[in-house]
Amino acid sequence: MEELEALRKMVEEHDYTAALALIDEMDEMAKDDKIVKVISFLHVLLVHLIKQSAEKRTTNSWNRSIDFSLRGINNSNKRRSSGGFYLKPEELEAAIEESFNAALKDAAREAFEGAFNKKVLGEMIDIDAIKKEALMLILNYEEE
Repeated sequence: MEELEALRKMVEEHDYTAALALIDEMDEMAKDDKIVKVISFLHVLLVHLIKQSAEKRTTNSWNRSIDFSLRGINNSNKRRSSGGFYLKPEELEAAIEESFNAALKDAAREAFEGAFNKKVLGEMIDIDAIKKEALMLILNYEEE
C-alpha cells in the first residue's frame, strides 16, 4: 500500500513522469506474482506427468492433480482486463525447461515409492516428450 500512497502524492504534485514509472513498477510486480503462481502449478503438473511416464500408469489422484494444475496455470496466466496471457507460449516453454529438474527430483521421491534417484528416473523417461506434452496440455486447456 506504500506504493499507492506514493502514487497519490506524485499525482497531487503533478509529477506524472515519476507516477508513470511507479505504475510500470507496480505492473511488473503484479506480473512477477502471476508468474510465480504459474510456475508453482507447472511444477505440480510436471511431477505428475513424470510419474505417469515412468510408472506407465496413472491414478485418479494424479489425474485430479494434473487437472487442478492446468486450471491453476490457465487462471493465473490469464490477463483479466486487457486479455491475453502473462506468459506467451515461448515463455511457458522456457518455464518448463527451468522447472523440469526440480520436478524430476520431486517425482523421484514419489514414483515407485521413491526407489530410484533423479538420475535413474530421468533415464527411464522421455524427457523431451514430457516437456512437449506439458506445453500442449497448457496451450490446449479448456475448462470443462
